[in-house]
Formats: sequence, structure tokens, C-alpha cells
Amino acid sequence: MSAVVLATVCAVVYGTADFFGGLATRRSRVLAVVALSQTAGLALVAVLLPFLPGILTARGAAWGVAAGLSGAAGLVLFYRALATGVMSVVAPITATASAVLPVLFGLATGDRPQPVALGGVALALAAIVLVGRGSSPAAAGRARGPVLTSLAAGAGFGGFFVLLAQAPDDSGMWPLFGARLASITVVALLALGTRRTLRPGPGALHIIVAAGILDMVANVLFMLAQQRGMLSLVAVVVSLYPASTLLLARQVLDERLTAVQMAGIGCTLTAVALIAAG
Repeated sequence: MSAVVLATVCAVVYGTADFFGGLATRRSRVLAVVALSQTAGLALVAVLLPFLPGILTARGAAWGVAAGLSGAAGLVLFYRALATGVMSVVAPITATASAVLPVLFGLATGDRPQPVALGGVALALAAIVLVGRGSSPAAAGRARGPVLTSLAAGAGFGGFFVLLAQAPDDSGMWPLFGARLASITVVALLALGTRRTLRPGPGALHIIVAAGILDMVANVLFMLAQQRGMLSLVAVVVSLYPASTLLLARQVLDERLTAVQMAGIGCTLTAVALIAAG
């Protein structure tokens, strides 16, 4: 399966995971959602280790731990932004920031996409921005507060992509195992230090578990995709996940889609096609 196909499926799964995570933060504290969802993801990757075998090395483990720390910071900030802002605005801001860092890193370290693919990258970044525009004045007002938090979350996610991609290709899923173990440890220590409960809110546990499992499935797809293609292209396609988050928010939460947002979704599909052609 090609890198672009894997990255596209990864984006859909990430978007769905973020939708469930956003719902969970409205019923439980952010640290509880992060800790429990990450634990569910750790259990899944432990089950997958025999089926996607790899070589456990100090280098692969170190990159995984570093990626986990970056991703944990991004996830805490992202869920905090979702808890106080509008899902259809927070997600695109975060995605834009998470796409820029891997693109710059990839180009700086030797990625040389074809002109058509670079056109797809530019269109993808524009699509992410369009998907997050056109909200109602009330929604825009609610989104101003979490903007900086969303940007910081995007930097954390971008760092996760870059750091995870540095692990040797023969590491299998061990870097993800290390990443999840590190992130759970950090969040648990943070909760202990701030005396925050990790108990989920009423009726939230199944949503949190679903978010964690879907997030880990997306992480596995990302690792497989970046092993088959350039980081600067794979990360951009993966960062188109707000389109699926937005569609789910429209269907389940009745968040309205404007003409600008629909145009952004159309640009998303075109961008994926251009990157695949390149």
C-alpha cells in the first residue's frame, strides 16, 4: 500500500480520534482523558507487537520516548483547547501548526518532492486554513482564547511526527510502545503533582477508550506511511485530519458547515490527489 493511501487513512482515523477526545473533555478533566486514552493505546500497541515485529534498540527506544514526550504535551494542550473552544476551529489551527514543522524539517534534511507534490502541499495548508474559517461570530469569539494553546499543541504534534520518523525502520512498533509509556508516565506525574484526579466523568470512559484506540491505530498507520514515503509529504496528508473531525462535528453536534469550509474539504481531496500524483 502506498504512503499517500496510508497517510490518508491515517488522517481519517486521527480526525475521528480527536472528535471522540473532544467529546470526552466535555465530560472529564483533560489529564484524565489523556492518561486513560493513552493507556488504552498502550494496551493496543502491546497486542500488536507480535504481529508487527521489530528490533528493540536503544536508539529506537530513545526516539520513541522523545516523541512520546512531545506528543503528550501536544495532546494535553489540544484537549484543553477543545474543552474551551470550538472543535471545528481548534482542530484546523492545531493541524496547520503540526504540518509546518515536519515539512520544514523534511525539506531541510533532503526531501525533494516533485513540483506537483509541492503544489499539493501548498493546497493542503490552504485547505486546513479554509476548513477552520467561516464559523459564526459566537464561535469565533469562543475560539480566540484557545488559539495560542492550539498553536502550541500543533508544535507538539509536529515534533511527535519528526521525532518518531527518526527511529530505525526495522524498529517495528517498539518506538510507539516507548512513546506511549513515556507519555503516560509524564501525565501521571503531572496529575500527581497538581493533585488532579484521573477518574473519568460519568459515561465518559467508553468515549475515552475509543479515542485512545483510534489514536494508536492512526499512529501505527503514520509509522507505516513515513517508512514508505517522504516525511514532508506524509505529515501534510496526515494533517488534513480536521476534515473528518469537522464532518463528524456536523453530523453529531450539528456544527454548521459554511461554503468556505466546504471549499476547504474540496481542496483537501484535491491536495491528496496532487501529492499522490507527485
